[in-house]
Amino acid sequence: MHAQRTEDVSASDAADDSVLVRGRGGLGHLTLNRPRAINALDLEMIRALNLTLDRWEHDTDVDVILLDGAGDRGFCAGGDVRALHEMVTAGRVDEVHAFFREEYALDHRIAISRKPVVAIADGVCMGGGIGLAGHAAIRIVTERSRLAMPETRIGFTPDVGGSWLLARAPGRLGEYLALTGGTMDAADAVYAGFADHMVPTAHLEALYEALENRADPSSPTELVLLFDETPEPSRLEAARAWVDDAFAADDVFGILERLRRRPEAEARETAELLASSAPTALAVTLEAVRRARALPSLRAALAQEYGLVLWFALTQPDLVEGIRAQVVDKDRSPSWTPARLEDLPPERVAEAFAFTPEPALW
Repeated sequence: MHAQRTEDVSASDAADDSVLVRGRGGLGHLTLNRPRAINALDLEMIRALNLTLDRWEHDTDVDVILLDGAGDRGFCAGGDVRALHEMVTAGRVDEVHAFFREEYALDHRIAISRKPVVAIADGVCMGGGIGLAGHAAIRIVTERSRLAMPETRIGFTPDVGGSWLLARAPGRLGEYLALTGGTMDAADAVYAGFADHMVPTAHLEALYEALENRADPSSPTELVLLFDETPEPSRLEAARAWVDDAFAADDVFGILERLRRRPEAEARETAELLASSAPTALAVTLEAVRRARALPSLRAALAQEYGLVLWFALTQPDLVEGIRAQVVDKDRSPSWTPARLEDLPPERVAEAFAFTPEPALW
């Protein structure tokens, strides 16, 4: 039986309390604590999480880890792209490398943790938030959950192991979600393989209590199932016919052509969205999801993503321009380079995948 205890917050966490660290009854509890920024991840938070998970890996008093976010707006809105914008524009290349290397190491650590990680993706969970919650052993969404990999909207590409999850979604939903940055509710997230259980927010407190006070031999999964409710039918599942048809095309041109031929209004709206998106991001992302289907592991997918994100960050103007338009100036009017799919050099995608990052990720 575990002694009831409350663990001290480590010195690195105490500096700004951006990650709250608690331990009680065999449950290690990590809370992202930047609610005003919807818990967007910065390098300090990534380091605090890595440090604590490293310590708990060898702590016999901790056997289950709970990961959630403070505030009622969401679990994690993603990586701190404003900080990334500053690093790239200031030429602080070493910091760009460090951010992605340490973030991906954290995502992979969660995936291979010997102690089950229970992630509560309540509210907003996007980008870097998917990297934390999407690879946990037990992934919980609520009726308030809104999940997405919206990187193409800033002229970028899904990372944090997102391509690995997208590649394994049913049919061509991976391509659809990756290229559009579309948002999933709880039913969609479970259907697409980004979550395992839907637990209503009204039951979360009881779930936390059950995880803390569980009686052996109840496993965390067995406890979660006590609170699990079947979500409504997935909107994504209902859209499979036109999504699978259009997004099976060989390239972005083909996808647009098929979308425009479809009778569904949503298909034509999707074509309009893609036509205004960054051509480079769309073409590279389509290839990334398809290549990820053939990769052997999350670790390999993260390595592929690492090369792509550094190619975007260090060689392409679209990432800085996308963050400027969506986050910094918020004019929502990015000027992509090139602006039109027709003007995308035919060798551009091959260039992206040929880029060799130094230092390597692993």
